[in-house]
Amino acid sequence: MFQRIGSYLRKPPQKGTPLVPEPSSVSGGGGDSAPRQQTFTKVFRWRLPDGQTEAPKSVEVVGSFTRWQKVQLNRDSVLDAWHVTLHHIIGNRTHHYMVLVDGKPFYDKTCDGLAVPHGSDEERYAVQTEKGPRVLMLWAQTK
Repeated sequence: MFQRIGSYLRKPPQKGTPLVPEPSSVSGGGGDSAPRQQTFTKVFRWRLPDGQTEAPKSVEVVGSFTRWQKVQLNRDSVLDAWHVTLHHIIGNRTHHYMVLVDGKPFYDKTCDGLAVPHGSDEERYAVQTEKGPRVLMLWAQTK
């Protein structure tokens, strides 16, 4: 009962921002008694590198929190940047992701670190480093 009431009190996502699907709850036979995972919202931003003046055709983010489906970043001409807000990212775990500029992986200076890719999805988007292929890390911490 309280879950139903709580769903009406949750703040809806901002208009025009993608909604990452909430993870399906673990079925323990109890229905309403299943513990709910903590989630958080993350803003991804990207700017042209210093010295680059030509804007890319597309800027996207892809990662474990989108099930490796591309999510388009929107251009903000006032800030001269691209951004997107993703909601319902599972918290208290490490996620892997990549920023794609015109379909090619691009290093995000604001990432939480680099990780060895696991699986074909991650290997497809990895960047080559001196220590081998890597994907970006996001530590999804909730309060």
